[in-house]
Amino acid sequence: MLIRDAAENELPYIREQRVVSYEEHAKSIPEDHWIALKHAISSKADIQPGVERIVVEIDGEIVGSVVLFPAKSNAYEGFVDELDYPEIRMLAVAPTARGKGVAPALVTECIHRAKAQGFHAIGLHTGEFMKNAMRLYEKLGFERQPQFDFEPANDGIIVKAYRLTFE
Repeated sequence: MLIRDAAENELPYIREQRVVSYEEHAKSIPEDHWIALKHAISSKADIQPGVERIVVEIDGEIVGSVVLFPAKSNAYEGFVDELDYPEIRMLAVAPTARGKGVAPALVTECIHRAKAQGFHAIGLHTGEFMKNAMRLYEKLGFERQPQFDFEPANDGIIVKAYRLTFE
């Protein structure tokens, strides 16, 4: 497993892979919410200044990716106030690579990068319907931060906030 920064020319592929990896949720949420989510994860929000795009390769193939937004950035297009720590966004693992440790490796890489930059915390948001993601984050020690939750599509679906504090 190779963890590295994504190359600029890989971004279209990575964005498509995000949509494919999130498609499993399309049937369990309202169509308008899926459309908004699909737009968000395939948008060019990942090219804002200071954003780090990280991928995992197995046998020369990109099988997962994540985006690490810097502290004090508009990671959620106005839904959340700027936070004092980096934010993990758009974690995606190809369906064929699930169960191989790709997601924990990407989150751990983000944690290492935040620590190396001198931060004492890292955050993320995830849809309440993403049960596997929430289990992963809680297993890694992330704690709920309900004061930073938001409802992006006014459809009752909450995007839950988490934060991990470290030394």
